[in-house]
Amino acid sequence: WVLDTGCAQLRRWQSAPSTQHLRLAINVSARQLLDPDFPQLVAQTIERHQVRPAGLKLELTENLVMGDLDQVVRRMHQLRQLGLGFSLDDFGTGYSSLAYLKRFPVQQLKIDRSFVQDLPSNDSDGQLVSTMISMARGLKLHVVAEGVEMPDQEAFLSSLGCDVAQGFLYSRPVPAEQIAAMLSRS
Repeated sequence: WVLDTGCAQLRRWQSAPSTQHLRLAINVSARQLLDPDFPQLVAQTIERHQVRPAGLKLELTENLVMGDLDQVVRRMHQLRQLGLGFSLDDFGTGYSSLAYLKRFPVQQLKIDRSFVQDLPSNDSDGQLVSTMISMARGLKLHVVAEGVEMPDQEAFLSSLGCDVAQGFLYSRPVPAEQIAAMLSRS
């Protein structure tokens, strides 16, 4: 249902000049990802809604990918062949080996809000975030910081080279219909 509803919304965005550049991220569970029929379901949903697959990103949590690594990587490659992107969500909160990170066909790393909330005053969090961004840069990954609520957090993250920040500083969650209006005002 989430995939179907998300693709229907993505189609509306891709049809309008003011929102055609937007990408939609959908969280995927381990059960979904490891379901052998999942790639076919995704392909059928993309086809049914006639969306450009590059506009769709699947978000996986760090803990999700800790199971059968070979199977996870194989399934991710199947989905990448459809043209979708992947984001590793809540990075830094799991127990994964950094060696795993280089095997995953992800394009984006999302730094968990628990590392952002005390920036820039917490030196330990600042060092960890700096290291995560540097590591992601070395792996040619796009970096998103979650949970940005204050301008000084945004400035600090920007100074470290973070690509994108998300959080209440920019907006509380809003219905999809309000996105186009918000973009036209900004």
